[in-house]
Amino acid sequence: MSGMMSDPVHVVLDHGLRSLASLGGDLVGHANSIGASLWAPPRLVVVGRLKAGKSTLVNALIGAPVAETAALEATRVVAVYQDGAPSRAEVVALDGTRHPVPVVPGRTSTLPIPDEQIAYLHRWLPSAAIRDLTFVDTPGLATLTAKNEAATRRVLIDGFEQTRTASVDADAAVFLFDSTPRADELEFLKQLPLSPLNTLGVLSRADSFGEGALGRRDPLQHAAEHAVHMSRELAQTVSRVVPISGLMAQTSHTGALGEGDARALASLAGMAPLDLIDALESDGPGPLAPAVRDRLLDLVGEYGVLNGRQVATRGAAALNEWLAANSGIAALQQVLRTSLSEFAVLNRARRVLDRVDQLAYTHPAREPIRSIAYAMRSEPAMLRVGLLGDLQRLLVADPRSPVVDELRTLLTGRGPAACVGLPPDASVDHVRAHARQRLATAQGRASATMTAAEDAALVDVIRAYTSLMTTGHL
Repeated sequence: MSGMMSDPVHVVLDHGLRSLASLGGDLVGHANSIGASLWAPPRLVVVGRLKAGKSTLVNALIGAPVAETAALEATRVVAVYQDGAPSRAEVVALDGTRHPVPVVPGRTSTLPIPDEQIAYLHRWLPSAAIRDLTFVDTPGLATLTAKNEAATRRVLIDGFEQTRTASVDADAAVFLFDSTPRADELEFLKQLPLSPLNTLGVLSRADSFGEGALGRRDPLQHAAEHAVHMSRELAQTVSRVVPISGLMAQTSHTGALGEGDARALASLAGMAPLDLIDALESDGPGPLAPAVRDRLLDLVGEYGVLNGRQVATRGAAALNEWLAANSGIAALQQVLRTSLSEFAVLNRARRVLDRVDQLAYTHPAREPIRSIAYAMRSEPAMLRVGLLGDLQRLLVADPRSPVVDELRTLLTGRGPAACVGLPPDASVDHVRAHARQRLATAQGRASATMTAAEDAALVDVIRAYTSLMTTGHL
Protein backbone atom coordinates (compact mmCIF):
# COMPACT_ATOMS: atom_id res chain seq x y z
CA MET A 1 0.00 0.00 0.00
CA SER A 2 2.96 2.34 0.52
CA GLY A 3 3.44 2.57 -3.26
CA MET A 4 -0.19 3.60 -3.64
CA MET A 5 0.25 6.47 -1.18
CA SER A 6 2.63 8.25 -3.57
CA ASP A 7 0.78 7.31 -6.77
CA PRO A 8 -0.65 10.53 -8.31
CA VAL A 9 -3.96 8.83 -9.18
CA HIS A 10 -4.50 7.64 -5.61
CA VAL A 11 -3.47 11.03 -4.22
CA VAL A 12 -6.12 12.77 -6.35
CA LEU A 13 -8.82 10.28 -5.43
CA ASP A 14 -7.94 10.34 -1.73
CA HIS A 15 -8.08 14.15 -1.71
CA GLY A 16 -11.46 14.07 -3.46
CA LEU A 17 -12.89 11.55 -1.00
CA ARG A 18 -11.67 13.67 1.92
CA SER A 19 -13.51 16.62 0.36
CA LEU A 20 -16.59 14.44 0.06
CA ALA A 21 -16.38 13.45 3.72
CA SER A 22 -15.98 17.12 4.73
CA LEU A 23 -19.55 17.73 3.52
CA GLY A 24 -20.62 15.83 6.65
CA GLY A 25 -23.71 13.79 7.40
CA ASP A 26 -24.04 10.42 5.76
CA LEU A 27 -21.43 11.44 3.17
CA VAL A 28 -18.75 10.55 5.71
CA GLY A 29 -19.91 6.94 5.53
CA HIS A 30 -20.13 7.04 1.72
CA ALA A 31 -16.59 8.44 1.47
CA ASN A 32 -15.23 5.78 3.82
CA SER A 33 -16.99 3.01 1.87
CA ILE A 34 -15.63 4.25 -1.45
CA GLY A 35 -12.21 4.77 0.13
CA ALA A 36 -12.11 1.15 1.31
CA SER A 37 -12.53 0.13 -2.32
CA LEU A 38 -9.80 2.54 -3.42
CA TRP A 39 -7.15 1.18 -1.06
CA ALA A 40 -8.02 -2.49 -1.41
CA PRO A 41 -5.86 -4.58 -3.77
CA PRO A 42 -7.30 -4.83 -7.30
CA ARG A 43 -9.22 -8.04 -8.04
CA LEU A 44 -7.93 -10.41 -10.70
CA VAL A 45 -10.59 -12.85 -11.89
CA VAL A 46 -9.60 -16.19 -13.44
CA VAL A 47 -12.13 -17.48 -15.98
CA GLY A 48 -12.37 -20.37 -18.43
CA ARG A 49 -14.20 -23.59 -19.13
CA LEU A 50 -14.51 -26.44 -16.66
CA LYS A 51 -11.17 -28.27 -16.29
CA ALA A 52 -9.33 -25.40 -17.99
CA GLY A 53 -6.80 -25.40 -15.14
CA LYS A 54 -8.01 -22.30 -13.29
CA SER A 55 -7.53 -23.60 -9.76
CA THR A 56 -4.17 -25.14 -10.67
CA LEU A 57 -3.01 -21.74 -11.92
CA VAL A 58 -4.28 -19.98 -8.79
CA ASN A 59 -2.34 -22.48 -6.66
CA ALA A 60 0.83 -21.75 -8.63
CA LEU A 61 0.42 -17.98 -8.38
CA ILE A 62 -0.33 -18.03 -4.65
CA GLY A 63 2.41 -20.59 -4.00
CA ALA A 64 0.28 -22.99 -1.97
CA PRO A 65 -2.38 -25.62 -2.76
CA VAL A 66 -5.13 -23.35 -1.47
CA ALA A 67 -7.37 -23.55 -4.52
CA GLU A 68 -7.92 -27.27 -4.17
CA THR A 69 -11.54 -26.32 -3.93
CA ALA A 70 -12.76 -29.85 -3.29
CA ALA A 71 -11.56 -29.36 0.29
CA LEU A 72 -14.26 -26.72 0.69
CA GLU A 73 -16.75 -28.29 -1.72
CA ALA A 74 -16.44 -25.02 -3.63
CA THR A 75 -15.95 -26.16 -7.21
CA ARG A 76 -19.39 -24.76 -8.06
CA VAL A 77 -19.03 -21.27 -6.59
CA VAL A 78 -16.80 -18.26 -7.08
CA ALA A 79 -13.88 -18.23 -4.61
CA VAL A 80 -12.00 -15.07 -3.61
CA TYR A 81 -8.43 -15.46 -2.28
CA GLN A 82 -7.12 -12.48 -0.33
CA ASP A 83 -4.08 -11.83 1.86
CA GLY A 84 -4.98 -11.89 5.54
CA ALA A 85 -4.42 -13.64 8.84
CA PRO A 86 -5.50 -15.87 10.36
CA SER A 87 -6.30 -18.35 7.61
CA ARG A 88 -10.09 -18.58 7.43
CA ALA A 89 -13.06 -18.75 5.09
CA GLU A 90 -16.57 -17.32 4.88
CA VAL A 91 -19.45 -17.80 2.51
CA VAL A 92 -20.99 -14.51 1.36
CA ALA A 93 -24.68 -14.94 0.56
CA LEU A 94 -26.54 -13.08 -2.18
CA ASP A 95 -28.23 -10.98 0.53
CA GLY A 96 -24.80 -9.88 1.83
CA THR A 97 -24.79 -11.96 5.00
CA ARG A 98 -21.63 -13.88 5.87
CA HIS A 99 -21.39 -17.45 7.17
CA PRO A 100 -18.14 -18.88 8.62
CA VAL A 101 -16.74 -22.04 7.03
CA PRO A 102 -14.37 -24.22 9.08
CA VAL A 103 -11.03 -24.76 7.32
CA VAL A 104 -9.30 -27.89 8.61
CA PRO A 105 -6.29 -29.26 6.65
CA GLY A 106 -7.03 -32.66 5.19
CA ARG A 107 -10.73 -32.50 5.99
CA THR A 108 -13.64 -31.58 3.71
CA SER A 109 -15.85 -28.75 4.95
CA THR A 110 -19.47 -28.51 3.83
CA LEU A 111 -20.68 -25.10 2.72
CA PRO A 112 -23.30 -23.80 5.19
CA ILE A 113 -25.92 -22.67 2.65
CA PRO A 114 -27.07 -23.97 -0.76
CA ASP A 115 -25.06 -22.98 -3.86
CA GLU A 116 -27.98 -21.00 -5.25
CA GLN A 117 -27.84 -18.63 -2.27
CA ILE A 118 -24.06 -18.03 -2.46
CA ALA A 119 -22.49 -14.97 -4.04
CA TYR A 120 -18.92 -16.15 -3.39
CA LEU A 121 -16.60 -17.93 -1.00
CA HIS A 122 -14.16 -15.52 0.71
CA ARG A 123 -10.84 -17.11 1.68
CA TRP A 124 -8.12 -15.25 3.63
CA LEU A 125 -4.53 -16.53 3.60
CA PRO A 126 -1.33 -14.99 4.98
CA SER A 127 0.50 -14.78 1.64
CA ALA A 128 2.77 -12.10 0.17
CA ALA A 129 1.87 -13.42 -3.30
CA ILE A 130 -1.66 -12.01 -3.00
CA ARG A 131 -0.80 -8.82 -1.13
CA ASP A 132 -1.11 -6.60 -4.21
CA LEU A 133 -3.69 -8.60 -6.19
CA THR A 134 -6.73 -10.48 -4.92
CA PHE A 135 -7.36 -13.65 -6.96
CA VAL A 136 -10.88 -14.72 -7.87
CA ASP A 137 -11.31 -18.33 -9.02
CA THR A 138 -14.55 -19.05 -10.86
CA PRO A 139 -16.66 -22.08 -11.79
CA GLY A 140 -16.34 -23.25 -15.38
CA LEU A 141 -18.13 -21.56 -18.24
CA ALA A 142 -20.61 -23.52 -20.40
CA THR A 143 -20.08 -26.69 -18.40
CA LEU A 144 -22.19 -29.85 -18.09
CA THR A 145 -24.94 -27.86 -16.41
CA ALA A 146 -25.99 -24.24 -16.67
CA LYS A 147 -25.47 -23.92 -12.92
CA ASN A 148 -21.72 -23.18 -12.93
CA GLU A 149 -21.91 -20.59 -15.68
CA ALA A 150 -24.87 -18.95 -13.97
CA ALA A 151 -22.84 -18.59 -10.77
CA THR A 152 -20.02 -16.84 -12.59
CA ARG A 153 -22.35 -14.56 -14.53
CA ARG A 154 -24.37 -13.69 -11.42
CA VAL A 155 -21.32 -12.50 -9.53
CA LEU A 156 -19.29 -10.91 -12.31
CA ILE A 157 -21.88 -9.51 -14.71
CA ASP A 158 -25.53 -9.57 -13.68
CA GLY A 159 -24.77 -8.51 -10.13
CA PHE A 160 -22.11 -5.97 -10.99
CA GLU A 161 -24.29 -2.94 -10.29
CA GLN A 162 -27.43 -4.31 -8.66
CA THR A 163 -25.83 -6.33 -5.87
CA ARG A 164 -22.45 -4.67 -5.57
CA THR A 165 -22.10 -5.41 -1.86
CA ALA A 166 -22.43 -9.15 -2.53
CA SER A 167 -20.55 -9.23 -5.81
CA VAL A 168 -16.98 -9.60 -6.94
CA ASP A 169 -15.80 -6.43 -8.69
CA ALA A 170 -13.17 -7.41 -11.23
CA ASP A 171 -10.36 -5.03 -12.20
CA ALA A 172 -8.54 -7.45 -14.49
CA ALA A 173 -9.08 -10.92 -15.90
CA VAL A 174 -7.01 -13.95 -16.80
CA PHE A 175 -8.76 -16.06 -19.42
CA LEU A 176 -7.63 -19.69 -19.75
CA PHE A 177 -8.24 -21.75 -22.88
CA ASP A 178 -6.77 -24.92 -24.39
CA SER A 179 -6.18 -24.10 -28.05
CA THR A 180 -8.73 -21.75 -29.59
CA PRO A 181 -11.42 -19.99 -27.57
CA ARG A 182 -15.00 -20.85 -28.40
CA ALA A 183 -17.57 -18.26 -29.42
CA ASP A 184 -19.47 -18.45 -26.11
CA GLU A 185 -16.25 -17.85 -24.15
CA LEU A 186 -15.42 -14.74 -26.17
CA GLU A 187 -18.99 -13.51 -25.79
CA PHE A 188 -18.71 -13.95 -22.00
CA LEU A 189 -15.49 -11.92 -21.92
CA LYS A 190 -17.12 -9.09 -23.86
CA GLN A 191 -19.75 -8.83 -21.15
CA LEU A 192 -17.18 -8.25 -18.42
CA PRO A 193 -16.75 -4.53 -17.66
CA LEU A 194 -13.11 -4.67 -18.79
CA SER A 195 -11.00 -3.78 -21.82
CA PRO A 196 -8.46 -5.97 -23.64
CA LEU A 197 -5.74 -4.11 -21.72
CA ASN A 198 -7.22 -5.49 -18.50
CA THR A 199 -7.52 -9.03 -19.87
CA LEU A 200 -4.72 -11.56 -20.30
CA GLY A 201 -5.09 -14.75 -22.32
CA VAL A 202 -3.42 -17.89 -21.01
CA LEU A 203 -2.86 -20.89 -23.26
CA SER A 204 -3.15 -23.52 -20.56
CA ARG A 205 -1.65 -27.00 -20.50
CA ALA A 206 1.24 -25.98 -22.76
CA ASP A 207 3.09 -29.18 -21.82
CA SER A 208 0.40 -31.24 -23.60
CA PHE A 209 -0.26 -28.87 -26.51
CA GLY A 210 -0.64 -30.21 -30.03
CA GLU A 211 0.38 -33.86 -30.20
CA GLY A 212 1.42 -33.71 -26.56
CA ALA A 213 4.54 -34.87 -24.77
CA LEU A 214 4.68 -38.11 -26.76
CA GLY A 215 4.37 -36.39 -30.15
CA ARG A 216 7.04 -35.52 -32.68
CA ARG A 217 7.13 -31.83 -31.80
CA ASP A 218 8.02 -30.25 -28.48
CA PRO A 219 4.64 -29.09 -27.10
CA LEU A 220 6.08 -26.12 -25.16
CA GLN A 221 7.69 -24.69 -28.29
CA HIS A 222 4.56 -25.41 -30.31
CA ALA A 223 2.41 -23.68 -27.67
CA ALA A 224 4.72 -20.63 -27.63
CA GLU A 225 4.37 -20.22 -31.40
CA HIS A 226 0.60 -20.70 -31.22
CA ALA A 227 0.37 -18.11 -28.43
CA VAL A 228 1.99 -15.49 -30.69
CA HIS A 229 -0.58 -16.27 -33.38
CA MET A 230 -3.48 -16.14 -30.91
CA SER A 231 -2.24 -12.81 -29.52
CA ARG A 232 -2.83 -11.33 -32.97
CA GLU A 233 -6.16 -13.12 -33.48
CA LEU A 234 -7.56 -12.05 -30.09
CA ALA A 235 -6.20 -8.49 -30.04
CA GLN A 236 -9.71 -7.09 -29.58
CA THR A 237 -10.26 -9.30 -26.54
CA VAL A 238 -6.95 -9.76 -24.67
CA SER A 239 -3.73 -7.79 -24.35
CA ARG A 240 -1.64 -10.85 -25.19
CA VAL A 241 -1.60 -14.64 -24.84
CA VAL A 242 0.93 -16.36 -22.56
CA PRO A 243 1.54 -20.13 -22.76
CA ILE A 244 1.88 -21.96 -19.44
CA SER A 245 1.99 -25.43 -17.98
CA GLY A 246 -0.16 -24.98 -14.91
CA LEU A 247 0.75 -28.42 -13.58
CA MET A 248 4.51 -27.81 -13.74
CA ALA A 249 4.03 -24.33 -12.28
CA GLN A 250 1.86 -25.61 -9.43
CA THR A 251 4.30 -28.37 -8.49
CA SER A 252 7.33 -26.11 -8.61
CA HIS A 253 5.70 -23.30 -6.61
CA THR A 254 3.80 -25.18 -3.89
CA GLY A 255 6.55 -27.39 -2.45
CA ALA A 256 4.79 -30.56 -3.59
CA LEU A 257 7.94 -32.22 -4.98
CA GLY A 258 10.21 -34.14 -2.61
CA GLU A 259 13.53 -35.95 -2.83
CA GLY A 260 11.71 -39.28 -3.03
CA ASP A 261 9.89 -38.07 -6.13
CA ALA A 262 13.16 -36.92 -7.70
CA ARG A 263 14.81 -40.28 -6.98
CA ALA A 264 11.87 -42.15 -8.51
CA LEU A 265 12.03 -40.01 -11.63
CA ALA A 266 15.82 -40.28 -11.83
CA SER A 267 15.50 -44.10 -11.86
CA LEU A 268 13.96 -43.74 -15.33
CA ALA A 269 16.89 -41.74 -16.73
CA GLY A 270 18.53 -44.72 -18.44
CA MET A 271 15.42 -45.96 -20.24
CA ALA A 272 15.04 -45.58 -23.99
CA PRO A 273 12.27 -43.09 -24.86
CA LEU A 274 10.06 -45.69 -26.54
CA ASP A 275 10.40 -48.08 -23.61
CA LEU A 276 9.51 -45.28 -21.22
CA ILE A 277 6.46 -44.33 -23.28
CA ASP A 278 5.31 -47.95 -23.21
CA ALA A 279 5.81 -48.04 -19.43
CA LEU A 280 3.76 -44.86 -18.97
CA GLU A 281 0.90 -46.17 -21.07
CA SER A 282 0.92 -49.76 -19.83
CA ASP A 283 -1.38 -51.10 -17.13
CA GLY A 284 1.00 -53.97 -16.44
CA PRO A 285 4.16 -54.17 -14.28
CA GLY A 286 6.80 -51.53 -15.00
CA PRO A 287 9.98 -49.96 -13.64
CA LEU A 288 7.93 -48.14 -11.00
CA ALA A 289 5.09 -49.25 -8.79
CA PRO A 290 1.77 -48.01 -10.25
CA ALA A 291 1.17 -45.67 -7.30
CA VAL A 292 4.62 -44.07 -7.70
CA ARG A 293 4.19 -43.75 -11.45
CA ASP A 294 0.77 -42.15 -11.02
CA ARG A 295 2.12 -39.72 -8.42
CA LEU A 296 4.88 -38.61 -10.78
CA LEU A 297 2.37 -38.08 -13.57
CA ASP A 298 0.15 -36.08 -11.20
CA LEU A 299 3.13 -33.92 -10.21
CA VAL A 300 4.96 -33.31 -13.49
CA GLY A 301 2.86 -34.87 -16.26
CA GLU A 302 4.10 -36.89 -19.20
CA TYR A 303 6.27 -34.00 -20.40
CA GLY A 304 7.99 -33.71 -17.04
CA VAL A 305 8.61 -37.45 -16.82
CA LEU A 306 10.05 -37.67 -20.35
CA ASN A 307 12.14 -34.51 -20.28
CA GLY A 308 12.92 -34.01 -16.60
CA ARG A 309 14.29 -37.44 -15.67
CA GLN A 310 17.92 -36.53 -16.42
CA VAL A 311 17.55 -33.32 -14.41
CA ALA A 312 16.10 -35.39 -11.56
CA THR A 313 19.45 -37.16 -11.14
CA ARG A 314 20.72 -33.89 -9.62
CA GLY A 315 18.01 -33.91 -6.93
CA ALA A 316 14.66 -32.33 -6.12
CA ALA A 317 15.95 -28.73 -6.05
CA ALA A 318 17.36 -28.98 -9.58
CA LEU A 319 14.19 -30.66 -10.83
CA ASN A 320 12.04 -28.00 -9.19
CA GLU A 321 14.09 -25.26 -10.85
CA TRP A 322 13.72 -26.97 -14.22
CA LEU A 323 9.94 -27.26 -13.79
CA ALA A 324 9.63 -23.59 -12.87
CA ALA A 325 11.84 -22.43 -15.73
CA ASN A 326 9.91 -24.44 -18.32
CA SER A 327 6.40 -23.88 -16.96
CA GLY A 328 6.03 -20.32 -18.27
CA ILE A 329 5.04 -19.02 -14.82
CA ALA A 330 7.81 -16.38 -14.76
CA ALA A 331 6.53 -14.71 -17.93
CA LEU A 332 2.98 -14.75 -16.57
CA GLN A 333 4.04 -13.26 -13.24
CA GLN A 334 5.94 -10.51 -15.07
CA VAL A 335 2.79 -9.51 -16.97
CA LEU A 336 0.74 -9.60 -13.77
CA ARG A 337 3.26 -7.38 -11.95
CA THR A 338 3.55 -4.83 -14.75
CA SER A 339 0.98 -4.09 -17.45
CA LEU A 340 -1.98 -6.03 -16.07
CA SER A 341 -1.52 -4.60 -12.58
CA GLU A 342 -1.15 -1.11 -14.04
CA PHE A 343 -4.45 -1.28 -15.90
CA ALA A 344 -6.13 -3.03 -12.99
CA VAL A 345 -5.24 -0.05 -10.78
CA LEU A 346 -6.54 2.38 -13.41
CA ASN A 347 -9.76 0.38 -13.65
CA ARG A 348 -10.17 0.48 -9.88
CA ALA A 349 -9.73 4.26 -10.00
CA ARG A 350 -12.32 4.52 -12.79
CA ARG A 351 -14.85 2.64 -10.68
CA VAL A 352 -14.17 4.92 -7.71
CA LEU A 353 -14.95 7.92 -9.92
CA ASP A 354 -18.10 6.20 -11.20
CA ARG A 355 -19.31 5.68 -7.63
CA VAL A 356 -18.80 9.37 -6.83
CA ASP A 357 -20.67 10.28 -10.03
CA GLN A 358 -23.52 7.97 -9.09
CA LEU A 359 -23.70 9.61 -5.68
CA ALA A 360 -23.90 13.01 -7.37
CA TYR A 361 -27.09 11.91 -9.12
CA THR A 362 -28.78 10.29 -6.13
CA HIS A 363 -27.78 12.35 -3.08
CA PRO A 364 -29.52 15.59 -2.00
CA ALA A 365 -26.13 17.37 -1.87
CA ARG A 366 -25.70 16.73 -5.59
CA GLU A 367 -24.21 20.10 -6.56
CA PRO A 368 -21.17 20.07 -4.22
CA ILE A 369 -20.64 16.36 -5.01
CA ARG A 370 -20.66 17.14 -8.74
CA SER A 371 -18.09 19.87 -8.16
CA ILE A 372 -15.85 17.40 -6.32
CA ALA A 373 -16.27 14.77 -9.05
CA TYR A 374 -15.49 17.32 -11.77
CA ALA A 375 -12.38 18.50 -9.92
CA MET A 376 -11.15 14.91 -9.57
CA ARG A 377 -11.67 14.08 -13.24
CA SER A 378 -10.03 17.33 -14.36
CA GLU A 379 -6.71 16.58 -12.68
CA PRO A 380 -3.94 15.73 -15.21
CA ALA A 381 -3.09 12.56 -13.26
CA MET A 382 -6.57 11.23 -14.01
CA LEU A 383 -6.26 11.48 -17.80
CA ARG A 384 -5.15 7.87 -18.25
CA VAL A 385 -8.03 6.72 -16.06
CA GLY A 386 -10.40 8.57 -18.37
CA LEU A 387 -8.77 7.11 -21.48
CA LEU A 388 -9.19 3.57 -20.16
CA GLY A 389 -12.87 4.19 -19.43
CA ASP A 390 -13.26 5.63 -22.93
CA LEU A 391 -11.71 2.51 -24.44
CA GLN A 392 -14.01 0.18 -22.51
CA ARG A 393 -17.13 2.11 -23.51
CA LEU A 394 -16.10 2.51 -27.14
CA LEU A 395 -15.37 -1.19 -27.53
CA VAL A 396 -19.00 -1.82 -26.59
CA ALA A 397 -20.54 0.99 -28.66
CA ASP A 398 -18.35 0.91 -31.78
CA PRO A 399 -15.36 -1.47 -31.68
CA ARG A 400 -14.42 -0.59 -35.29
CA SER A 401 -13.99 3.10 -34.57
CA PRO A 402 -10.46 4.33 -35.47
CA VAL A 403 -10.38 5.99 -32.06
CA VAL A 404 -10.05 2.52 -30.47
CA ASP A 405 -6.52 2.08 -31.84
CA GLU A 406 -5.68 5.65 -30.89
CA LEU A 407 -6.75 5.04 -27.30
CA ARG A 408 -4.73 1.83 -27.10
CA THR A 409 -1.62 3.60 -28.39
CA LEU A 410 -1.98 6.37 -25.84
CA LEU A 411 -2.56 3.94 -23.00
CA THR A 412 0.14 1.39 -23.82
CA GLY A 413 2.83 3.80 -24.98
CA ARG A 414 5.91 3.64 -22.78
CA GLY A 415 6.97 7.26 -22.92
CA PRO A 416 5.74 10.29 -24.91
CA ALA A 417 7.27 9.12 -28.19
CA ALA A 418 5.45 5.79 -28.14
CA CYS A 419 2.18 7.57 -27.32
CA VAL A 420 2.28 9.27 -30.74
CA GLY A 421 3.65 6.26 -32.62
CA LEU A 422 7.30 7.32 -32.74
CA PRO A 423 10.43 5.32 -31.81
CA PRO A 424 11.71 5.80 -28.23
CA ASP A 425 14.68 7.95 -29.32
CA ALA A 426 12.53 10.57 -31.05
CA SER A 427 13.36 14.13 -30.01
CA VAL A 428 11.03 16.23 -27.88
CA ASP A 429 10.41 18.57 -30.83
CA HIS A 430 9.53 15.61 -33.04
CA VAL A 431 7.12 14.27 -30.41
CA ARG A 432 5.42 17.63 -30.04
CA ALA A 433 5.10 18.04 -33.81
CA HIS A 434 3.48 14.62 -34.12
CA ALA A 435 1.18 15.41 -31.20
CA ARG A 436 0.15 18.64 -32.96
CA GLN A 437 -0.72 16.71 -36.13
CA ARG A 438 -2.73 14.12 -34.23
CA LEU A 439 -4.47 16.84 -32.25
CA ALA A 440 -5.63 18.51 -35.46
CA THR A 441 -6.91 15.17 -36.81
CA ALA A 442 -8.79 14.44 -33.58
CA GLN A 443 -10.36 17.90 -33.54
CA GLY A 444 -11.55 17.40 -37.11
CA ARG A 445 -12.99 13.99 -36.28
CA ALA A 446 -14.81 15.40 -33.25
CA SER A 447 -17.22 17.28 -35.53
CA ALA A 448 -18.51 14.05 -37.11
CA THR A 449 -18.63 11.38 -34.42
CA MET A 450 -20.83 8.30 -34.82
CA THR A 451 -21.62 7.56 -31.16
CA ALA A 452 -21.74 9.32 -27.81
CA ALA A 453 -18.91 7.02 -26.66
CA GLU A 454 -16.70 8.18 -29.52
CA ASP A 455 -17.58 11.81 -28.80
CA ALA A 456 -16.59 11.43 -25.13
CA ALA A 457 -13.42 9.55 -26.06
CA LEU A 458 -12.27 12.28 -28.43
CA VAL A 459 -12.59 14.86 -25.64
CA ASP A 460 -9.95 12.92 -23.65
CA VAL A 461 -7.85 12.16 -26.76
CA ILE A 462 -7.70 15.89 -27.49
CA ARG A 463 -6.65 16.52 -23.86
CA ALA A 464 -3.91 13.89 -24.23
CA TYR A 465 -2.45 15.35 -27.43
CA THR A 466 -2.68 18.86 -26.01
CA SER A 467 -0.67 17.73 -22.98
CA LEU A 468 1.92 15.99 -25.16
CA MET A 469 2.19 19.05 -27.38
CA THR A 470 2.54 21.59 -24.57
CA THR A 471 4.33 19.68 -21.79
CA GLY A 472 5.93 16.78 -23.66
CA HIS A 473 4.18 14.12 -21.54
CA LEU A 474 0.77 12.76 -20.55
